[in-house]
Amino acid sequence: MTTKTPNAARRSEASRRAILTAAFELAGEIGYAKLTIEAIAARAGVGKQTIYRWWPSKGAVLFDAFLMLSEGQLPAGVGDGGEAEGEAAVGDTAAALPDTGDLEADLKAVLRATVAELADPRYDLPLRGLTSEIMHDADLAALYAERLHEPVQEMKRTRLRAARAAGQLDPDVDLDVAVELMWGPVLSRWLMRTAPLTEEFADSVVEAALRGLAPKA
Repeated sequence: MTTKTPNAARRSEASRRAILTAAFELAGEIGYAKLTIEAIAARAGVGKQTIYRWWPSKGAVLFDAFLMLSEGQLPAGVGDGGEAEGEAAVGDTAAALPDTGDLEADLKAVLRATVAELADPRYDLPLRGLTSEIMHDADLAALYAERLHEPVQEMKRTRLRAARAAGQLDPDVDLDVAVELMWGPVLSRWLMRTAPLTEEFADSVVEAALRGLAPKA
């Protein structure tokens, strides 16, 4: 059994990072539909056989790019649209939602950051591509749910759990439903492009959701 030398391992990791960075950048520049393995290889400076050795499809490459982004490992400037779905969709899975004690202000700040990132083409187009891919790839959808979606959902539940314990939410509130009430409308409007996605809309969603989730008199 052969073991890679340190230099070979470093070269492999450098190539992998170059490929993932290239995939994310190109998806943001030209859109997922026009993204090809050949284009990724050319941007990354590797042969396409190198990509196929590690990933079966461009969707799998883009998923790993998002995973690396969520871990803060892509180069500075890649995906820097805002705080991101860093708390809302697939951003920094090591982060935590703010907890200043003012639940409404905290949630508005997070939803506004979500809106800002979703409006940034560098993030918007790659995420639309990943969303399209997981709609018809069950294996990729399962990976997305486990590695990206669920960790972020738990961050949201943790913040709402603290608010519930502090008496800011009804004690019988279902935290999963509460998360959907706040993030669902924003993500739906972004995905379907049914209306402008604005900070004012995000604020209104938070206000409406909290009215419904408040402790009963």
